[in-house]
Amino acid sequence: MRVFERMGRLVRADAHGLMDQLEERSLVLRQHLREAESEVERKQVALEALDEQRRALAEQGQRLEARVAELDADVELALAGEDADLARYAVRRLLPKKSALAALFARAAELEARRGRLAERLDSQRAELAELRPRVRVALATPDIAAAVESPGEWVTDEEVELELLRRRASGAPRSAAAADPRDPTAARRPSTSPRDREEGS
Repeated sequence: MRVFERMGRLVRADAHGLMDQLEERSLVLRQHLREAESEVERKQVALEALDEQRRALAEQGQRLEARVAELDADVELALAGEDADLARYAVRRLLPKKSALAALFARAAELEARRGRLAERLDSQRAELAELRPRVRVALATPDIAAAVESPGEWVTDEEVELELLRRRASGAPRSAAAADPRDPTAARRPSTSPRDREEGS
């Protein structure tokens, strides 16, 4: 059924694949969960209605069977008394009741088949709903963790950006002349300024 398929996709899907905001995702999850619960309730009500129809048909069938038995006994009694007119009269009353009883049996069989199919679907959807409820609760309880795992690096605040820029500026500040790069080719031609060099020069 579509509503359960949508629920399964929403629970498994990446938050950014279906909606832009986690709040919207939570609202959609709750909405579909309510729809799934309503669908299960609707099928439960339909199942109870079928059960009520079956009970009513069973009671009607019992009364009709009793009436058919009475009329059938009347026919047998008329035949035993060799009263052809009375027998025909009893048969005319019996046949419509037999037809009604056959139609009732057919109707009862149809309701039984419908109930079986509906009960099977209801059991299946109840199991799916029981499985989906905790998964939805987890998704709603930890949306930030789920988003961080599913889409790392996308949730960056302005403050984090500013801090990163400050770190880069600080690490790139000019160094003192004493920390000159030894790979600089001009360093070998610079005059020495150490105390020993000054004494030798004097």
